[in-house]
Amino acid sequence: MTQPTAAPPAPPARPAVAAPEPREAEPRGGPSWRGASRRLRAEATTEPGRLRLIGAVLAALLVVFGGITALQVSERTSAAGDVVERSQPLSADAAKIYRSLADADTSASSGFLAGGDEPRSVRARYEKDIREASELLAGAASSSDGSRPADRQIEVLNKGLPVYTGLVESARANNRQGLPLGGAYLRYANEKMRGELLPAAETLYKAETSELRRDYDAAKGWPWAAVGLGVVTLVVLVWAQRRNYRRTNRVFNPGLLSATAAAVVLLLWLGVGHTLARSSLTDSDEQGARSLQALNEVWIGSLQARGDENMTLVARGAGAEYEKSYKKQMGELFGRPDSPGGLQRAQALADDSTGRQSVRNATNSLKRWQERHANARAKDDDGAYDDAVEMVIGKENSTGEAFDRVDRNLAKASAHEQQQFEEAADRGRGWLGGLGIGAVVLAVLGAAAVVWGQMRRLAEYR
Repeated sequence: MTQPTAAPPAPPARPAVAAPEPREAEPRGGPSWRGASRRLRAEATTEPGRLRLIGAVLAALLVVFGGITALQVSERTSAAGDVVERSQPLSADAAKIYRSLADADTSASSGFLAGGDEPRSVRARYEKDIREASELLAGAASSSDGSRPADRQIEVLNKGLPVYTGLVESARANNRQGLPLGGAYLRYANEKMRGELLPAAETLYKAETSELRRDYDAAKGWPWAAVGLGVVTLVVLVWAQRRNYRRTNRVFNPGLLSATAAAVVLLLWLGVGHTLARSSLTDSDEQGARSLQALNEVWIGSLQARGDENMTLVARGAGAEYEKSYKKQMGELFGRPDSPGGLQRAQALADDSTGRQSVRNATNSLKRWQERHANARAKDDDGAYDDAVEMVIGKENSTGEAFDRVDRNLAKASAHEQQQFEEAADRGRGWLGGLGIGAVVLAVLGAAAVVWGQMRRLAEYR
């Protein structure tokens, strides 16, 4: 009987394989920031790693110090350049516009008083004033961007000046024919000048002067960010060298010592250079710009007083308001015991004998003008109109002669103060020259010295 065949043994069961735990996906292009952080912490636990980290921090501090210094010096150099090349010239031009308009009004009234025989010199002076004002307004308009506070005043002046000159020409034409309507035209022109053009010119001058003050503030402001960062950089450099000394007993690390020297040089250059620049800019302001402003106020006041004097006679008995305005202008020029006038302020701001002498000469001429004016008013009040006119516009011993001397002395004083401003302002801008580029060069050299010095230390661990 056949035995049944035994079934083959079943294969042993395989142990179950656990599914792998899901791994955190890493962003493409490199390890995750957590991995980098772990490696950085691991690196910082070794002395070579610490040296690399300290070197990187020092190099970064030096580069940032140089960059911030270059940026802040560039800003102050630009502001100082604006003071010299833009805002002060614009302020001076605005003052010239004001003076030219006031002088044109004065010349127009002087020519009118002369009647049909208007002197050529007076006519030429009027035309020169109008031409100069027009050219300066054109220059101011061309530099305008449409957003400055002064732009509105430039527009008012450009529109109003042709109207004024048209009224003056009508007054002149009627005066040559002996028509009394000429006086009315001239009074209307004077009202146009005083009520519209001169106020706009004054606002323009104040706006440009305010811009000058802002540029001065920007140029003289201390670069605190650069100075503070420079001090921090030096402190960290000293700490790093002290750490090396305590760990290795080496007194000097040539690289760190060179970087410290570069940082010290840059910080001293920044401090001394800015101090000298600030001092020179302050001199240009106090000895130049502010003196010019005081002289401009005196100059404009004398021009308006001269116009009042002339218009008092043009009005022929109805000029009480003009005479009142004349006395007010003179009072502001000479001041009172408890309130110094424009002449005293100009004298106080003149910082040398040349400037003070010109102001003194102008003051003496103004006093003679006042004396002659009183005599002319007495003649007019007595009914001697023609004699009064001669005492005002005559060639010799007249108020006009005294006024011309005032004008010449103030022009001389202003030219002197302008020269002082330019010299001091150029000096201030010069002290900052090269500092921006020097900051970048010293910072890069200092950072390179740090890297070199740390590499020498790292070589000892290989």
